[in-house]
Order: sequence, then C-alpha cells, then structure tokens
Amino acid sequence: MYRFLLTRQWVIITLVALLLIPTMIWLGFWQLHRHDHRQKLNQVITASLAAKPVPVESLTSVGGSVAHDAIYRRVTARGHFDTAHELVVRRRTNADDQVGYHVLTPFVLDDGRTLLVNRGWIPSSASQTAFPSIPAPASGEITVTGRLMRDETTAASGIKNLKGLPDRQIMLINSEQVGALLRDSGDASAKSVFGGYIELTSPAPKGGSPELLPSPKEDTSWIGIGDINLPYAVQWWLFAAGVPVGWLVLVRRELKERAGAAKEAAKKETEPAAV
Repeated sequence: MYRFLLTRQWVIITLVALLLIPTMIWLGFWQLHRHDHRQKLNQVITASLAAKPVPVESLTSVGGSVAHDAIYRRVTARGHFDTAHELVVRRRTNADDQVGYHVLTPFVLDDGRTLLVNRGWIPSSASQTAFPSIPAPASGEITVTGRLMRDETTAASGIKNLKGLPDRQIMLINSEQVGALLRDSGDASAKSVFGGYIELTSPAPKGGSPELLPSPKEDTSWIGIGDINLPYAVQWWLFAAGVPVGWLVLVRRELKERAGAAKEAAKKETEPAAV
C-alpha cells in the first residue's frame, strides 16, 4: 500500500522535507538571536543618548577601539578642524535616500591628537572623480560634541572597501585605515588618531550644510526592528511544523488517487466483454 514511498519521486520529496525541517528551525533561532541582539543594542543606544557628554579621551584612545557599551555616547573635544586633509565617504544616503557623501574631517586636539569627525552629508557632485565642494566648518579653536561610533568594517557594514578610488575619497570610516591614508598625505598629526570616530552634533553648520546625521531618536528605523525579528522566528517554526503536515497531506492524496485508480481498474476487469 505504501510501496510508492520507495519510488524515486517520493524518496526525493521525503528527503527535501527532512532537510527543510531542521533548516527552518535553525532560521527561527537565528531570527530569535537577532531579536535579542537588537533589543540589547536598543538599550545601549537609549542609555548612551540619555547620558551627559564626556571628554572623548575617557572612552577611546589613540590606536584603541570603542567599546560596545560606548557607541552613540555623546563626547566632547577641544581643538581645531584640519580641512586640508578632509576626506569624503562615498555612497552614503541622507534621510530622503539621496545618494551623496559623508564629510570626514580630522579634528586636531590641543595636545596634538586627532579625532575623526563625520560632519554630515552632502549631495554627490556632477563628477564622481573630482573632490566635491564642501562648506567649511567653524574656524579657530572650538569645542565639538558628537556621538561616538565604532570603526566601520566590511564585515559589520557590508560595504566593500574598494581600492583605486579618486584622491581623498574612501568607502569606510576606519580610524586605522584613515590614519594610514593621512600619514601618506603628509599629515604629521595622523600619527596619533583616536580609535573610532564621532558623528558631529554641535556646533551646527552654517546654512545647514553638511547635513548633520540624524540621531537614532529622530531616525525611527532602528526602533522596533528587534520586535520584527521575533514574529519572523515564530513564522519559521510554524513553517517547520507545517512541513510534516504537508507531507502527510500529500501521502494521503496519493493513497486516495491510487485507491481510486485501483478501484477503477477492478471495475473494468469485472465488466462483461462487449459482444
């Protein structure tokens, strides 16, 4: 009765079903892990944004790295911008999903150490190779405040670190890589670059350009992502439970069709031959 399960077609169907079940269960746990990770990240971001600004050297160091619990923490530094060694970060979007650049300007502290400052977004220029025109920051000695960020990597961001880019253009904001680039350009202060970088929050640019990057409180896309992952996890587990149910439905349908065919064949055999 169930010998059809040994046919090539049904062996393949059964093997596929057996492979789908653990795969979907794993995908469910993967989504659950993402949910937990995002919830913890949201807690870190909320706590960091609520905390009072602290000197940047208290949370990072030259050649060091930014701790996970310190991301988005507001920090301050006093010094001056070094626009002669300014860089732009390619393929970055603003709140309206327009493609442009992020402006990365070295900020030299009073003691000579350098902090990388993401001053915000500007639109792409007509030429993709020429260095764009960028509004100048405040001149002279000032105090800047910004959100502390970890160095960008391809693994974490998914952005490929392309080589052979036009002069003073980069793909990733990575203090080690940018420091090496600045040293090659003759910037003596680049020997002492803080790990990580900051997203500038003050002073605000004159004329609103470059556009300051929005705070996570303003950019609500990060809120609730962890809650989306949880339903996805449940969905994958429901799919896993549905696989054996679907397999059984197919088996019953096959049995019914085979029984009907056998009954029809038996009926034809018992019918009297035509004269």
